[in-house]
Amino acid sequence: SQYSAVDTNPLSVYIMQPIWNKIIKIVPLWIAPNLLTFSGFVMILVNYFLISFYDWDYTASGTSPGLVPTWVWLFSAFTTFCAYALDSIDGKHARRTQSSTPLGELFDHGLDSWATSIFVLSFFSVCSRDNGKTGVSVYTMYIYLSIVLFNFMCSHWEKYNTGVLFLPWGYDISQVVLIAAYLLTGAVGVEVWQKPFLFGYYITDALVILLIGFSLFLSFPQTLYNIHRAHLKKTLKNDSLYEGLLPLVSPLLLFILLTVWVVLSPGNILAKQPRLFLWMVGVAFSNVICKVIICQMSSTRPELFHWFLFPLALVVYAAISGLLGWTEEVVLAVLTALVTAAHVHFGVCVGRQLSEHLNIYVFSLKKRVQE
Repeated sequence: SQYSAVDTNPLSVYIMQPIWNKIIKIVPLWIAPNLLTFSGFVMILVNYFLISFYDWDYTASGTSPGLVPTWVWLFSAFTTFCAYALDSIDGKHARRTQSSTPLGELFDHGLDSWATSIFVLSFFSVCSRDNGKTGVSVYTMYIYLSIVLFNFMCSHWEKYNTGVLFLPWGYDISQVVLIAAYLLTGAVGVEVWQKPFLFGYYITDALVILLIGFSLFLSFPQTLYNIHRAHLKKTLKNDSLYEGLLPLVSPLLLFILLTVWVVLSPGNILAKQPRLFLWMVGVAFSNVICKVIICQMSSTRPELFHWFLFPLALVVYAAISGLLGWTEEVVLAVLTALVTAAHVHFGVCVGRQLSEHLNIYVFSLKKRVQE
């Protein structure tokens, strides 16, 4: 199917696009677009692990400021900008080199679905977790992450139904805000997040309010409106309501199961291991949404229940019934490792199958030699 995306965000159209059009001219024509996409993703990962090294339990900005060296925040701003730039020019570069493929589209959106959570998890180190005086609670972090992922899911659910990807306004704004936040932290230190900034509110409060406002009052209504408009124009991909809502079943069940675990965990798993738990949430979500993206691209029906829901349901039951006892954290660690490995394996397999099917290489513009 032909890829179509619509971007109406003034920040993107008037400020960022002209910048990308300048940057793209520097990229050598022999570089494969997927290499740009992947490099951006690797930078986000490196940055995430670097911050995790200095701040595993999200306390470095609150109880022990100065634990994260200034250069790390500046490096975060740099990697975030590079990843944002690479994600914005990979499609342009593909058109420039006449190498646009479904593999490229899937590669781009698949990595985005994972990167979305990693951006958020890196940012939490800036505001730090609640220490009684400042910071955000781990529950706020969980809700915040869920809202961001819900937004991401909405745009792809909309594309599944309309065939057009309306790029959410939140994307460019969030990237610019992230870069600014890292630069600010690098310039004046994490203390800036610990002082009330307006009417007794902290900057973090303002960001949370902005995010929720953006999601619930801009992105989500826009999604429903676009689907409704396609319905009136009779351009919807799916005739029945059941077909149209099908991709939402697994993500919603995933969210319900995870929330049950967070709320009813006897060992308070989210407070004990926020980094592991939230990483697992991001990976599981990415895997679910990748399946939806593949279905939407290949015009096939998504499965009703994603495979991960079954082991997760077992673990959640064992945890909240007290069966796991003190091993709850160990089981979370094992589950997180398994889901991450499964997700990487899935990505590699799909990439390999598509590259063979389309007779192209993933990271090179050379054509495969027919066997």
